[in-house]
Amino acid sequence: MNRNNLVQHLNSSIHRQTNVTCPFCKSQHGTATGLVHHLERGSCPWAPLDKDSLYRAVRQYDPNGVVSKKLLEWNGSSSYSANERAWNPYAEPFECYLCHRLFNTLNGLNQHLNSPVHQQALYHCPNPSCRRDFTTLAATINHLESESCGFMKFRAVQTNVERIVNPNRMLQF
Repeated sequence: MNRNNLVQHLNSSIHRQTNVTCPFCKSQHGTATGLVHHLERGSCPWAPLDKDSLYRAVRQYDPNGVVSKKLLEWNGSSSYSANERAWNPYAEPFECYLCHRLFNTLNGLNQHLNSPVHQQALYHCPNPSCRRDFTTLAATINHLESESCGFMKFRAVQTNVERIVNPNRMLQF
């Protein structure tokens, strides 16, 4: 087992019990990633947020582009939908027309098309020596929690996630 895998395992919910509270509905989440995922997928009944509106809010409070990418133009996430014409008669499953990945069901293909996999990267790692790009804020937070680039310790991510979801603060690390 390599060091990174061990660190990720030790920082998983199996070994780390944290309580990150949603500032809107007060639900408890085991990690900062869980909270941000809760907000991005629009499952918080009290937050006026989804993936796109969260990006707009983060962008507004991150004028220096600490974690959000400075994009010349962005109008929101694209959504795609496939129909029966996505059936590939040679391979016999449904085929994604963007990446050519195969799916057994049309529903599976549409879930894939509506996931962040083909969306524009909106965030990046704040570590100047890493700068990996991510399509969701949850993926960015997960990257920081993993400690894979050494920018921040797991506990610091949990403590500082309030800076990202609290609308009264500017982003900083």
